[in-house]
Amino acid sequence: MKIRILLGSVALVGAGALGQTALAQFGPPAPTGPPPPAEQAAPIDLTGYWESVVTEDWRWRMLTAPKGDVASVPLNAAGRRIAMQFDPSLYGSGFTETIDCRAYGAAGLMRMPTRVHITWVNQDQLQIESDWGEQTREIYFRHQDMPNNPPSLQGSSFAVWQTPQNVVFAFGRRRGGPPPKPPTGKMYVVTDNLAPGWLRRNGVPYGSQTHLMEWFQTFTDPTGKHWFDVTAQVEDSEYLNAPFITSSDFRQEPDASKWSPHPCKNVQGAD
Repeated sequence: MKIRILLGSVALVGAGALGQTALAQFGPPAPTGPPPPAEQAAPIDLTGYWESVVTEDWRWRMLTAPKGDVASVPLNAAGRRIAMQFDPSLYGSGFTETIDCRAYGAAGLMRMPTRVHITWVNQDQLQIESDWGEQTREIYFRHQDMPNNPPSLQGSSFAVWQTPQNVVFAFGRRRGGPPPKPPTGKMYVVTDNLAPGWLRRNGVPYGSQTHLMEWFQTFTDPTGKHWFDVTAQVEDSEYLNAPFITSSDFRQEPDASKWSPHPCKNVQGAD
């Protein structure tokens, strides 16, 4: 398991701006004692039912693109060879086709046109379920809680909350005015221990050494609807020449009335 990379990644991603000296000088004193549970410390609420809203890349997300259509994915020669082995006749065609389960692996799941249901399993473990593909991702906030499982489509995911630095008030306050409203926080997730899967439903591959990083953040549109956006960065030395970065939007639904489980298809011997 390569979750050990997380500690270095968090330091780089979360460093925003000022060093510890500045924080000590301008921010409140650091809290003492054990950290609160992740659910209690959450700066954003991701729970509920959410619908993927596809406004871009229709030919790759809503449909199965033709064999060999790998545009915008930085595949190397080995990755292109794997993609050219895709056999569309195994899956049908159009909107009613059955999708290979490898398209619902963690590195591609959030790009699929699916609904997700996000809940807290306990105070330090978040769960993301999809209706299409019928996948379940387990997100752990305590490293010691992570099971030592074999590689799988959803892999092993560890998360931390990224919250704004308190010094924004010290430096951003206008004379005579109230302090500015700080930006909302994010959930940063690192996923490793993945079985090989697909970045797109037409067989564009990622390998067993894939390292997935994701940033989840929420927002509210002018009509009052709640959304979350997830930016994903896929790194794979086996099939990619460079990181593959995408951003996907989900709109919250009031209840489970549109939840429609639909299984994926395990195709044996097809690469």
